[in-house]
Amino acid sequence: MTTHNHPYHLVEKSPWPVVASMGAMFITTGMVKWFHYFSPLLLLTGLLGVSLTSAQWWRDISREGALQGLHTLKVSSGLRAGMVLFIVSEILFFFSFFWAFFNSSLAPTMEIGGIWPPADINPFNPFQIPLLNTAILLASGVTVTWAHHAVTEELHSQATQGMALTVTLGLYFTALQAMEYVEAPFTVADSVYGSTFFVATGFHGLHVIIGTTFLIICLTRLMMAHFSSTHHVGLEAAIWYWHFVDVVWLFLYVSIYWWGS
Repeated sequence: MTTHNHPYHLVEKSPWPVVASMGAMFITTGMVKWFHYFSPLLLLTGLLGVSLTSAQWWRDISREGALQGLHTLKVSSGLRAGMVLFIVSEILFFFSFFWAFFNSSLAPTMEIGGIWPPADINPFNPFQIPLLNTAILLASGVTVTWAHHAVTEELHSQATQGMALTVTLGLYFTALQAMEYVEAPFTVADSVYGSTFFVATGFHGLHVIIGTTFLIICLTRLMMAHFSSTHHVGLEAAIWYWHFVDVVWLFLYVSIYWWGS
């Protein structure tokens, strides 16, 4: 490895940004093709490409940080700042959904009966599956915090157990939300209520799946002893992202499931 007299990581040439961009393009165009021509082949190709690229890109970054020593204190500080900015952009992303929901619910138009929820819409009972999902995500926030503190205290077995519990709770949440969608008495095409409900909760569910994948990678790296008490930036990023997912769900539950029903 070439030595240098600065703390920055000069990234080598990598094919993954280009390949990931092509996969993302195939996903978006594949969804259009699927919706209009009922052919999911291009969509599946894009999903496969992004999945394989993500796995290999994550492998390279893990190798750089844990084995090659390229993630210095200065680089780690930049990675943390980048993750914070990414989470801020995600907050603004969900802010638009809440804006659309409250814009429609606080002043319902005559087209939906002048009431909220709109006429003929039977909303979910907020004290059934939504409340259980809230408890699951709050519990996962506790277990992931337990895992983080265990890493800082160099308690490897407890950290592994905490991460495994968090992943299990994340998968459980996703399964319950999928069951909720299957049994929903309305669809995304049922007025502005259906569209705002499924877009907001659906994108949150997608973020839960992404966050669970992030935690699974961190659990694998934890079992491979990639993290130490002073060097675990990837784990911190995953935990921050998971807490962000928890907070967004609390706002979704209070505003859409409870108040909006």
